[in-house]
Amino acid sequence: MSLFKVFDVAGSAMNAQSVRLNVTASNLANAGSVNGDPSKVYRARQPIFSTFDDALSAQTGIAGVRLDGIRESTAPLEVQYRPDHPDADADGNVYVSNVSTVEEMVNMMSASRSYQNNVELMNTTRDLLLQTLALGR
Repeated sequence: MSLFKVFDVAGSAMNAQSVRLNVTASNLANAGSVNGDPSKVYRARQPIFSTFDDALSAQTGIAGVRLDGIRESTAPLEVQYRPDHPDADADGNVYVSNVSTVEEMVNMMSASRSYQNNVELMNTTRDLLLQTLALGR
């Protein structure tokens, strides 16, 4: 196995964590949003990842990370009675987004650390390749 394939694997993982960070940022930006129509309220989103294999993977065991999609949460919305709110429905209720800021912050820290770990993996691999090249001098 070539050490250069490590860059492909780490690169796909960094791309996945970047998507995860962007989705988390979007969730945090819309936390607490309300609307009188439950179908228009922002719902938390989560990216779905899987490993991908190519022909090389069957021979070397190397795989990567692929984004399969982004799904909306099916968690129930919070209903609040606020008849003075401009978006309240006919009954005076507003529906609040189902984004949990605590879960999103934990998700953001996890994604950030995973991204950092992949950067370190790439740097270590680069250093090892440079040291290997220096042996030939």
